Amino acid sequence: MIDQKVGEKLSLIEEYLFWRTAHFLIVGKGYRVIQISRDQGEIWLERTENREAQVVRLLCYNLDWSNWLQKDIEMVAVNGERMRKKFVRRKLSIINLYFTAYPPVDDYEHLLTDPLTGPGNGKIQVKTTVLDRTSQTEALKRLESIWGEPFNLPDESGNPEIEIEQLKSQALSKASARSKAENEMFKSGKPLFTYFLIAAQILLFLLMELKGGSTNTSTLIKFGAKFNPLILEGEWWRFFSPVLLHIGALHLFMNSLALYYLGPMVERIYGNFRFLFIYILAGFAGSLASFLFSPSLSAGASGAIFGCFGALLYFGSVFPRLFFRSMGMNILIVLAINLLFGFTVPGIDNAGHIGGLLGGFAAAGIVHLPKKRKFALQVLFIIVTFSSIYGLLQYGYSDSAAVVDEKSVLLLAQEYIQTEENNKAFNLLDDFEKKEQSESADILFLLSYTEIKRGNLGNAAEHLETVLELKPNFHEAHYNLALVYLEQKNFRQALIHSENALKISPEKSDYQSLNKKISSYLQSAEQE
Repeated sequence: MIDQKVGEKLSLIEEYLFWRTAHFLIVGKGYRVIQISRDQGEIWLERTENREAQVVRLLCYNLDWSNWLQKDIEMVAVNGERMRKKFVRRKLSIINLYFTAYPPVDDYEHLLTDPLTGPGNGKIQVKTTVLDRTSQTEALKRLESIWGEPFNLPDESGNPEIEIEQLKSQALSKASARSKAENEMFKSGKPLFTYFLIAAQILLFLLMELKGGSTNTSTLIKFGAKFNPLILEGEWWRFFSPVLLHIGALHLFMNSLALYYLGPMVERIYGNFRFLFIYILAGFAGSLASFLFSPSLSAGASGAIFGCFGALLYFGSVFPRLFFRSMGMNILIVLAINLLFGFTVPGIDNAGHIGGLLGGFAAAGIVHLPKKRKFALQVLFIIVTFSSIYGLLQYGYSDSAAVVDEKSVLLLAQEYIQTEENNKAFNLLDDFEKKEQSESADILFLLSYTEIKRGNLGNAAEHLETVLELKPNFHEAHYNLALVYLEQKNFRQALIHSENALKISPEKSDYQSLNKKISSYLQSAEQE
């Protein structure tokens, strides 16, 4: 008959090895607890950097039949496939360890010979080991071969219950501290500036609606939309102001919704003022990219919002495991959808989106994460970022023809004409016309109008004649040329062009009145 005290010690061997292994992996190897059962007899651990044992499952349980063991191993493989998708891994290797007093009573060795590949076309590999009391020496050797460290049984002269409690306490305390430290990384700041920015863009939208409408070109230009011709004239602040402006209620709603969900996440990770810096620099980067690659008038917080994506990607590059466990896959999917949407749907300034994404990543690299400074890396980000900004600005300002298109010039010229700044309109149109290799009927038409306002009727007539060579059915050009010739008392030419204008657009009362007026002048001149 076995001594009762010796029997109690032997019954604790499996539990000791279980917690000795858990302690070794959590404290010594940096494994993180994914899941632990209520009775603490089953623990799932992960450390995806260890390719040979990315996930470890420990189970302290008295095995009975191999059939149960087979089903349990299959369950491990199924759970592993879910983890593989969550961790975004091409393959996942699992070490599955059973700590049991005795092995199954029937044949089970065939379950341990080859790893179970599991579901997912062999993307899951489960290596199973049974550690039982009947082969203590062999069990210790198996543990040593797996982890490369000696494992010892509890000292017979000691108190195994105390040793087990110490191992358990140290392992769980380390796991709890690591989990708490990770959670603290999402509590660096409350979302203060996020809500302020949302409120600011809503107020500006309402103000624009009162002043002419958020979809009105003149209103957008007055409020500071990104407009390349004015940026080239020195209005550098248009790199920043478009971030708070939106074109239409739907545009405002979509960007406010995106900021509402993304902004707090970034602000909690980076803190309030780091978030504000990231948002501003990303917005500037988006406007700069749009300035270089999209000459159209534009506005919106999209570039800064993509900068929030960039900041989260930077966080993922520093803490990849935490990133993919907490938000990574969702962020990557949403980002991919938005970029694809920008490339396929016309009218979206995708250059601004990509510029904002890169700007947000760079800004996050400059400020890094709270209480985790990396001076050399931050200095490198500062040098690369601001050198790139300087070079891109030099390129944009030195090659103005590449960042300004005809539509933008026409828009600005019309704005100048409406405010009777005719000299500004003339200089803008004249410079653009001289830089372009081919003549534009619309540019020359507005140029002729400014020449008329400046009293240069001869130049105006030349421009209008060229316009009609390019577009013979340009009825406004015929009408204006008739007015010019009438002013020069060239009644026959004036009549020809007034009749041409009337033929093209006979319903216009102005054309009818002018034609009658010129006809009467011509009759009077012939009678004299």
